[in-house]
Amino acid sequence: MKSFLTEIPLSDIPGFFIGHAQDKRGMTGCTVVLAETDMAAGLDVRGGGPASRETELLSPVAACERIHAVLLAGGSAFGLRAADGVMRFLEERGRGFDTGFAHVPLVCASCLYDLGIGDASARPDADMAYHACLDAAGNRVACGNVGAGTGCTVGKLNGAEFMMKSGLGCYAARMGDVMVGAVVAVNALGDVFDIDTGKRLAGMLSPDKKSFADSERELLRTCAERADNLFTGNTTIGCVLTNAAFDKTRLKKIAAMSHNGLARTIRPVHTSADGDSIYALSSGRVRAHQDAVGTLAAYVMGKAVNAAVRCAVGTADCPAARDLSF
Repeated sequence: MKSFLTEIPLSDIPGFFIGHAQDKRGMTGCTVVLAETDMAAGLDVRGGGPASRETELLSPVAACERIHAVLLAGGSAFGLRAADGVMRFLEERGRGFDTGFAHVPLVCASCLYDLGIGDASARPDADMAYHACLDAAGNRVACGNVGAGTGCTVGKLNGAEFMMKSGLGCYAARMGDVMVGAVVAVNALGDVFDIDTGKRLAGMLSPDKKSFADSERELLRTCAERADNLFTGNTTIGCVLTNAAFDKTRLKKIAAMSHNGLARTIRPVHTSADGDSIYALSSGRVRAHQDAVGTLAAYVMGKAVNAAVRCAVGTADCPAARDLSF
């Protein structure tokens, strides 16, 4: 697919502003996607353990047609309170749904579990999210240990001792006038593979930590005997952004197709131990075919997943892909 695409900065997609804030010592953070005015949004959840706020607004039968922001955050369900900071930022600027008495910002949020690395008591709050909104003025294309990716890890099937550091990834491309990009915090139970070559990039380490183990094979090998709780520690959350014009029903389908990018780069994925959720966001007016945009969205999402592990910086106890010598 690469030969048909032109890679572009994520910030080239008009109508969106992305900002980050993080606690590097506590190893948690948040990433916000703000609309210049408002945006249509759809959501598809494939994991069994999501932590989310206001996502029912995106149901095709809900009255809401446009929202103002999406927040991606660490902190598990505790991190959902950070959305209050996004609402405060927007309200101060007169942004939101006009009820006649107040402008109410419509902010959707999804959180991942990063309490097992850094300080478990460090969680994104309203002030952190407010600072992420301030940071969005610079519309930075950041990857690695930043924002919602600050405390991300992968390859956790056999516990924290064998996991690797991951982070936040971004990627965008255009075909003609159509632009599609992705931002994703990769905090997966499974291993991560290159979307173009299939090469394993990060994941569960072998007992001697001198090679990779195989999370998918290990899960299948022990399928009749595992009874441990794999819930804590996972969830990949992200957004697909496009300048193509779609309503929320069509964006829900594009979000669903975007999950193919996770399936091509993370194995196993979409388990009951993950809360995998992808938003699809549109702020443009360019005409495009829904399935073509969905196909491109899957690819850029996969490339963003790869960027998340390639750009991550490891810790003393949790190596990153850049630290490996095998």
